[in-house]
Amino acid sequence: MNHRLRRSAGALRGAAVPSAVCLVTLGGLVLWTGAGYAGTPAELRVTDGRILVPSNDEATAAFFTIRNTGTSSDELTGVTAPAGHRAMLGRDIEVARGAHRMEMAGAAAVPARGTLRMAATGLDVMVTPPPRLSPGDRLTFTLHFRDSGDITVQAVAVRPGQPIP
Repeated sequence: MNHRLRRSAGALRGAAVPSAVCLVTLGGLVLWTGAGYAGTPAELRVTDGRILVPSNDEATAAFFTIRNTGTSSDELTGVTAPAGHRAMLGRDIEVARGAHRMEMAGAAAVPARGTLRMAATGLDVMVTPPPRLSPGDRLTFTLHFRDSGDITVQAVAVRPGQPIP
């Protein structure tokens, strides 16, 4: 019987260290999560929607500011334009001094606790054919995100260089 007690005591001592490590790790994770460091989903807010009053009959561009206050990043994967128009993410590429071309862009990263600002000299939404617009007109777009789903927003028509009303 004494032999059995020694074996049981040895088995308990052998299990004590891994059990203690597990408890300390679990306690640390609980504290980490409770302090808010475990991460939150992307929390997106789309503002400053604007679309340029077209200067030609081929295309125009729309721009948005996307703020993410969450601690996880997300991606803008596409945009849906109003009925009768196509929208695609594009990027302005300088091919020579003073010469630029539009290139299709894939998904655009929206960093955790960061901002994605679209601009004529960077990422934008190419809209074809361009809608007939006057300054102040509003169009509805739907932005599609990998994790956050769809966000429907309005863009106000402005002339190039004009501030958002």
